[in-house]
Amino acid sequence: MPIEESKPVVLIIDDSEDVHRLLRIRLKHESVTLVSSLSGKDGLIQAKAVRPSVILLDLDMPGLDGFGVLRQLKEDGDLANVPVIVLSGMEQAADKVAAFDLGATDYVTKPFEFAELRARLRSTLRLDRLLRLLAERAEVDGLTGLNNRAAFNRRWQAEVDANHRLGRALTLAMMDIDHFKKVNDTYGHPAGDEVLASFASIVRGQIRSTDIACRFGGEEIALIMTQTTPEEAIVVCERVRASLAATVWPRHPSHTVTVSIGYAGSHAASPLVDTTAWLEAADKALYNAKHGGRNRVVAGQLATKPLQIAA
Repeated sequence: MPIEESKPVVLIIDDSEDVHRLLRIRLKHESVTLVSSLSGKDGLIQAKAVRPSVILLDLDMPGLDGFGVLRQLKEDGDLANVPVIVLSGMEQAADKVAAFDLGATDYVTKPFEFAELRARLRSTLRLDRLLRLLAERAEVDGLTGLNNRAAFNRRWQAEVDANHRLGRALTLAMMDIDHFKKVNDTYGHPAGDEVLASFASIVRGQIRSTDIACRFGGEEIALIMTQTTPEEAIVVCERVRASLAATVWPRHPSHTVTVSIGYAGSHAASPLVDTTAWLEAADKALYNAKHGGRNRVVAGQLATKPLQIAA
């Protein structure tokens, strides 16, 4: 079914066809495009395909229930920020608390008043749209306060261009929190958000004023170190790694959170290394840090491409 680009997409995940039919009737005058899914598993597939503005989610479903859907949504970097309104016949306070801890935006108990649901849906859509606009214009990630991915793309291109043109030293580091999924699964998403926000604060406190920290996606932070050689970069990276490992967390004081870091840098101009290849080198170093035992800093090697000589 084609999606109307001018309207926000609302994805309904509920195993009851009656609920889908009622929602389509009651929401037909709303300026939204409705997409339906009758199972949690299919709902996740649909969410990836249509990137909805809001999800209306039932909790009590066979197979993958609503709690499982919420967990997987929040673990997906592309879908983690999609607002979820729970529509459920489960009225216990514990169920509501669990849903909110897993990242639900709102909770409406069945049977619900459609006027109230429409008002809650409109409010959620307005807030989501405002947050998206602010993030795009400010180029700031809402949770960590760091530069967002769009800002990274712009600054990284500019710094690589400066390296090619002026021969300035440049190093890129990719930082990924170790076993972050375990924090979310064990202590809940609020604890995971606390770890991300605190990690960002640690990075800001340990880097220099010339460094550019960006939330690259999920629990990963990219650090652009301008006019910085690889030998200088490892000092900065080690400060970040050691500071995070020494942090005591109020929600889980017995659990230590660590980070793996991969970096790749150049002392002078590297005209044969473009932005993507440089990023891939740092990412490969991060992969080696993860598979080498985690909680470590690993250097990467820039791979240059041979010049193509015209015949």
